[in-house]
Amino acid sequence: MMSKSYTNLLDLASGNFPAMGPSREKKRLPRVMTVPGVISELDDDQANSVSSDVPSSVAQDRVIIVANQLPVKAKRRPDNKGWSFSWDEDSLLLQLKDGLPEDMEVIYVGSLKVDVDLSEQDDVSQLLLDRFKCVPAFLPPDILTKFYHGFCKQHLWPLFHYMLPFSATHGGRFDRSLWEAYVSANKIFSQRVIEVINPEDDYVWIHDYHLMVLPTFLRRRFTRLRMGFFLHSPFPSSEIYRTLPVREEILKALLNADLIGFHTFDYARHFLSCCSRMLGLEYQSKRGYIGLEYYGRTVGIKIMPVGIHMGQIESVLRLADKDWRVQELKQQFEGKTVLLGVDDMDIFKGVDLKLLAMEHLLKQHPKWQGRAVLVQIANPARGRGKDLEEIQAEIHATCKRINETFGRPGYEPVVFIDKPVTLSERAAYYTIAECVVVTAVRDGMNLTPYEYIVCRQGVSGSESSSESSAPKKSMLVVSEFIGCSPSLSGAIRVNPWNIEATAEAMHEAIQMNEAEKQLRHEKHYRYVSTHDVAYWARSFFQDMERTCKDHFKRRCWGIGLSFGFRVVALDPNFRKLSIDAIVSAYLRSKSRAILFDYDGTVMPQTSINKAPSQAVISIINTLCNDARNTVFVVSGRGRDSLGKWFSPCKKLGIAAEHGYFMRWSADEEWQNCGQSVDFGWIQIAEPVMKLYTESTDGSYIEIKESALVWHHRDADPGFGSSQAKELLDHLESVLANEPAAVKSGQFIVEVKPQSFTMHLSVLVINYYFCVISSPF
Repeated sequence: MMSKSYTNLLDLASGNFPAMGPSREKKRLPRVMTVPGVISELDDDQANSVSSDVPSSVAQDRVIIVANQLPVKAKRRPDNKGWSFSWDEDSLLLQLKDGLPEDMEVIYVGSLKVDVDLSEQDDVSQLLLDRFKCVPAFLPPDILTKFYHGFCKQHLWPLFHYMLPFSATHGGRFDRSLWEAYVSANKIFSQRVIEVINPEDDYVWIHDYHLMVLPTFLRRRFTRLRMGFFLHSPFPSSEIYRTLPVREEILKALLNADLIGFHTFDYARHFLSCCSRMLGLEYQSKRGYIGLEYYGRTVGIKIMPVGIHMGQIESVLRLADKDWRVQELKQQFEGKTVLLGVDDMDIFKGVDLKLLAMEHLLKQHPKWQGRAVLVQIANPARGRGKDLEEIQAEIHATCKRINETFGRPGYEPVVFIDKPVTLSERAAYYTIAECVVVTAVRDGMNLTPYEYIVCRQGVSGSESSSESSAPKKSMLVVSEFIGCSPSLSGAIRVNPWNIEATAEAMHEAIQMNEAEKQLRHEKHYRYVSTHDVAYWARSFFQDMERTCKDHFKRRCWGIGLSFGFRVVALDPNFRKLSIDAIVSAYLRSKSRAILFDYDGTVMPQTSINKAPSQAVISIINTLCNDARNTVFVVSGRGRDSLGKWFSPCKKLGIAAEHGYFMRWSADEEWQNCGQSVDFGWIQIAEPVMKLYTESTDGSYIEIKESALVWHHRDADPGFGSSQAKELLDHLESVLANEPAAVKSGQFIVEVKPQSFTMHLSVLVINYYFCVISSPF
């Protein structure tokens, strides 16, 4: 039976697990052996990455765009012999090409929305590659169901929209077989990318939550690959995300990309918080760019909301049938004020809350009865499940109740359109709507307000001259929980859970004076028209180029198994430290200085018991017994603790408190290397530290003979770090005229005498047991 802990995830990452049933033999991912100590270069025959240190200048740059679905439409031929394909003009993946360099070739990798028989897959693949430059990924039916409707829609989608699985009937429990299918599907996508990629010249741009572990599969194969990832859904707060059992696997997989994009700062902030709390990574902001240092690589964080395709919307606005439909709708709603909602039918769009707000508006403001109409267009649901069925039933019941309560002959307060609506039809509704209302309780972006603004602006020649020259106006009531909200500063933002406030916002929007509506519309249109999908794609790709510009100058080394895999990037001047050379020098030398750091070297940082083990004592004694060796333990710890712990090591030298106290062996007295030091500053510093200790749970003060140290390793990571910065500033202020130095370190703030410096610090090695040998 398979272990549920997956300590070794190699089988999982390779897709070889019994839950998937019988399958064809697959090539296993190569094992990568890790060894403690020295990082060495890979020989050319060992590397799975590119073989040269500079990018090729022969091949043209290409970008491979990978997403769950290809930007093509497929339908069966009338004779049922084969398939016909066409571009999906509404697909964001197709539209973003406008923002890429004109001479850049674009290849798409993704799945199709239709089931293609196994016997037809080769022909379909060749047809799509030749005519559309698309590479289809065909997922076996059992994997597809568990991957998309299972892990993506039952686990990731609800969790990323802040819905926790509280019970088996509400959200469902975590099912590891669905995670296995998710990994298998991502591996199939990676195989299709590998079939067409030129790692020296191609960029890879991965889209959305369906493919969050794909970067690990590609990075394992090509360590210098230039790769970006953009998440089109929200990213939840760390308190929500940390409930996911495979939280670290997904974070580490994403960090194998070079650039990670989000729609808003909130989403990026949540991701960075997760990296800090779960992986111990801190981000830095430099010259306007945010980056995470991850094993020598800088993973860029991009914040840029996507836009709409202006050309597509404007071309629809010029269509004659759209103008005809507008006139028809104007007649239908003559004398009425139309509020419009356009939403997908899912549990997070807040359609039910919008209907309740409309009901409250009609109750509180009777003058709008018979005049205000809410037209709600509900696009077909993409998910399924009990929660969705309950929401649909509630929506239909609410619509019926409102129409029965407030309706009259010739007046229906809610017009519910529960069917697919073309862009041309949507544009007609946008044109006649006085206000668009979006009350999603959580949404990654939502481009409905953008489309509405452009449609209200119109295009020259699409209407009569009098209408075309009339001032343009529009009003928006938008949820504060959607990605486009921060970009629409002129919209009325609402908390959709507050029905009364949403109703009042809708009332304010439809009765606002015309001049105010015009000003808000002008402000919104300037932003939407300049920040379109091409601008978004261009900005992301330029940042990906900038982030990856040094890829071929660095020495890269892949280490780790499965989702623990990462690439260590080293400076081009790095040269491997030869163990053979060190051993040879050690054996030939007549006099050796061996210096051990304590915490993190002799003892793991995470160890609860800080006393050295018998094995460590034995090794140190063996080294000390060689007359040619001078062995020292150098530590910031106090002399009493170190002296007690290493009492069995009679010949060991100890430098305690970073060299403030020293002794050359157990038989000698401790030497004070900081004599005649003024410690009057302790009376000032200690009360300040106590103040911060009382207000920071998990922190404590370590009182040494030569220093005071405030520790916050066990405090909340975010709060502890913030308090440490405040304490540092506070101490520097109060000790400005005292002979004391204040410094911050890893989870510490330390105050020590200003005149005392650690003269042995240049010899301390903080990584692994290392030996510094002197030639004879």
